[in-house]
Amino acid sequence: MKKSKTSFFCQHCGYMSPKWLGKCPSCNGWNCFAEELVADTNSGSRAEMKFDGKPIPIEEIPAEEGARTATGIAEIDRVLGGGIVGGSAILIGGEPGIGKSTLLLQMMQNLAAKGLKVLYVSGEESASQIKLRSRRVGASAKDLLVLVEVSLEKILEHIKAVNPAFVVIDSIQTVYSADLMSAPGSVGQVREASSRLILFSKKHGIPVFLIGHVTKDGSIAGPKVLEHMVDTVLYFEGDSGHAYRIIRGMKNRFGPTNEIGVFEMQEKGLKEVPNPSAFFLAERPQNVAGSVVVPSLEGTRPILVEIQALVSPTNLGMPRRTAIGVDHNRVSLLVAVLDKICGLHLSGSDIFINVAGGIRVEEPAVDLGIVAAIASSFLDRPIDARTVVLGEVGLTGEVRAISQMDVRIKEAARLGFNRCIVPKSNISLPGSVPKMEVNAIHSLKELLENLF
Repeated sequence: MKKSKTSFFCQHCGYMSPKWLGKCPSCNGWNCFAEELVADTNSGSRAEMKFDGKPIPIEEIPAEEGARTATGIAEIDRVLGGGIVGGSAILIGGEPGIGKSTLLLQMMQNLAAKGLKVLYVSGEESASQIKLRSRRVGASAKDLLVLVEVSLEKILEHIKAVNPAFVVIDSIQTVYSADLMSAPGSVGQVREASSRLILFSKKHGIPVFLIGHVTKDGSIAGPKVLEHMVDTVLYFEGDSGHAYRIIRGMKNRFGPTNEIGVFEMQEKGLKEVPNPSAFFLAERPQNVAGSVVVPSLEGTRPILVEIQALVSPTNLGMPRRTAIGVDHNRVSLLVAVLDKICGLHLSGSDIFINVAGGIRVEEPAVDLGIVAAIASSFLDRPIDARTVVLGEVGLTGEVRAISQMDVRIKEAARLGFNRCIVPKSNISLPGSVPKMEVNAIHSLKELLENLF
């Protein structure tokens, strides 16, 4: 008998080693190696894993993208760049129970209602469970086919027989190939199943949606190479304590990256939120110290978010610095700048920062908003409710320019704000916005003078 070949794979990043290691040299994870059988490269099932391509001069290659297929959900179309591209592989990750399967079932229902045949493959739920959810979201199109299967070879056979326009795999961690003896969900199985499904999608022009589990740190479970293999990576974000859900495009070969779509979880599934700014500011308090509105930019979409700060004296030897929704290290840096440049003695106070609504903001354009909220709470002076602030703050207290200022200011004006405090370098941009008072500043000291 031919001896089986085994190797050790890191269950976090997919790094392969001929022997067991305590620490992964790739991702520095501890005790994460598992022994798996390596598939025979001469097996018959791998005969189809090739494109049979030939070298072609680049001038002769057709460059037409082709028509995109609208999903019927405007927020998803925005994140995808206008719709689904034929033959694309889309990976969707998110926490358990956040709504990945519900959203894809709603999307497939819209596509099937147009007369397009779709195949929903589930390896986690029975057909009756899917039927119960479909009643709740109103998915009853006759062209929406459901298949309960975990064998990769069987799934490919059914796809060839049905020849659907779209395929959903829920989830990729449950699919296994008979060529590998390792358990479903292991690095080898996830990599094998994904590569064969993606190759089949490219050869036949059938878009495939792969639902992926996430680990405790929020990344998609399985090898990191999985995100490199697909065309689009979408992350579902949200908190069980909030009704909203955000789907964010982390990678997109056919559209903009870091674009977001906002949804609200309701009894009958996920509902689009066409005006996220009004949604996040709906419960904003008035004339309260420590609250300020900042126009943030998520992809190409401007969103107004409320930043709240609470500064209170402490008896602890080391004051607490807590940040929710913004980078903790960035907050510590801005607190040090306020203490050094503006003379606000914050070393004896606990500081808590929160972005209302649970949304997370990463861009440095919200620096000025964080500083304004901290100063407002420390001085116990409220900021005018119709004022927005935006800009990046440097270590010497200077206020730096930010990108796409005109888009942000127009969004603020649309929602009724009449005053904005911006970096002096951006003074020429928002002048075209009517009924908007613009105060240009160069340093944090000027910010405090304009606010209070």
